[in-house]
Amino acid sequence: MTRPLTTKFRGPVTAKPNAWNDGGLPALDLCTLLLGDLPVTIGVSALPIQPDTLSRLVENPGAVEPLPELGPEATVSESRIVFRVADRAVRISPAGGIDRDPADGIEKARAIAIALAARDAVPRTLRPARQADETCQLSTSAAERFIRLQVQLRRDYRVKGALTCIWGTYDATVSIVEAFDQPTIPEAQRVPPPRFAPIGQPGYYIPEAGELVFRQGRRVVRVTALTNPPREVTLATLTNLVDPMLPLFLR
Repeated sequence: MTRPLTTKFRGPVTAKPNAWNDGGLPALDLCTLLLGDLPVTIGVSALPIQPDTLSRLVENPGAVEPLPELGPEATVSESRIVFRVADRAVRISPAGGIDRDPADGIEKARAIAIALAARDAVPRTLRPARQADETCQLSTSAAERFIRLQVQLRRDYRVKGALTCIWGTYDATVSIVEAFDQPTIPEAQRVPPPRFAPIGQPGYYIPEAGELVFRQGRRVVRVTALTNPPREVTLATLTNLVDPMLPLFLR
């Protein structure tokens, strides 16, 4: 889709290497286009659309308008375009937003052009629901106990050696994400500060986000559990999810 957009915009449009998954709910497979230096993130639901998938992806709060060019369910707001392609939901999110003042994002017409190009490309680029790494299998049983179902989605991959494991269904997503050489843990700067967790050096538990984050040597590891409707995610639950993989993070 970069070539027709380059022609249409009369300027370079390139795709950044490496796709990833956000581990959200719904979980989105993501890639990034660069319009010159401006990144535009394209997300496609990793599982088929459900009745509430589009509404979960719409900006909230925010002014949302219909976008009939992309179908009867499509919407546009200051930060994103959300629409349906066959049985998938698609979200277009330019850095800096859409038609904002001051204009540090992109114009609405350009955002729509990108969405139309994505609509044509998505059916040709869908990934299978299950992409598993044997290392992540260590925590699959714990993830399924939390989710209370056999998982329908697996997104396991490595970026420059750092491991990501994602397990999901339509109503729950569990992720374990490893990062190398991250100088700080941003969550530690929150006010009020997060609760300390008895894991890592240091470790933090953020109950409202369903997240455990800790440093182990040169690694920072994030463990997240999301559900819809939301339910309590205890520190013990998050620790149990990552515990089978801890020896890998200690080496």
